[in-house]
Amino acid sequence: MMQLNIVDETSPLKAVILGTAKSNGPVPTIEEAYDPKSVEFIKAGTYPKEEDMIREMDAFAAVFQKYGVEVYRPEVLQDCNQIFARDIAFVIEDKLFHANILPDREREFEAIHEVLEIIDPNKIIRPPEEVHIEGGDVMPWNDHIFIGTYTGVDYASYITARTNIEAVEFIREMFPNKTVKSFELRKSNTDPRENALHLDCCFQPIGKNKAILHKNGFLVEEEYQYLVDYFGKENIFEISKDEMYQMFSNVFSISPEVVVSEKSFTRLNNWLREQGFTVEEIPYAEIAKQEGLLRCSTMPLIRS
Repeated sequence: MMQLNIVDETSPLKAVILGTAKSNGPVPTIEEAYDPKSVEFIKAGTYPKEEDMIREMDAFAAVFQKYGVEVYRPEVLQDCNQIFARDIAFVIEDKLFHANILPDREREFEAIHEVLEIIDPNKIIRPPEEVHIEGGDVMPWNDHIFIGTYTGVDYASYITARTNIEAVEFIREMFPNKTVKSFELRKSNTDPRENALHLDCCFQPIGKNKAILHKNGFLVEEEYQYLVDYFGKENIFEISKDEMYQMFSNVFSISPEVVVSEKSFTRLNNWLREQGFTVEEIPYAEIAKQEGLLRCSTMPLIRS
């Protein structure tokens, strides 16, 4: 049996699920798109091509191989976008949480059966129906769990609002010994530069004590300030609205020293190197058109 273990975002990675871009299906219609960024590229006729996205994900898989990480891939479903493994499930400590996501994505969860079959069934948690939660909003960080949410009365009118207040309470009950801190995120169905789809679109811890952060992604200034105080201003790389749109905060840590990043993120990658990180640069700009990047495509199972 596999012993799951995730208590933070950066400890050395041993096993991970990486999504797949194979049989990704036809270009969605505007009505079928889940987020404003995809809509933009559908309208422009530059929605990413399957072969380009497969190539990008192969480059990601090659980096994992280089560092000796065990990589699982989902079973390929016909005409189904299975790139964003982080949406369907996430691990905290030794438990795998089955995300209650958009109902038509349920079969994506079933497609990771190769992993589910080697986990103790008692460690696979399906939250109650009223709990809406996606892995992109959930960040275990030692004694904290950071969660992105949206609690406005108009929650239901935002397809971009993915994690609700019931989810925050549910995680709090599951982990009574941890500080569960929630953050109200800015949502827009129409403007991708004003939409923090998930918490990892405007914040991510890296290394041992640093973070990438975008102030405008947060609706409540005190909540943003909490992170600034927690990590310390000198340890934070603050990104602009345009950099958030390009997904600068959605890099992925293989260890406290190694960060996988998009090769065009020059300002960030230079800063990371100045801080002593090894930066593994890969092309991921086509996948970015769907408002998801490196962290979204992964679902870590074991960090040591």
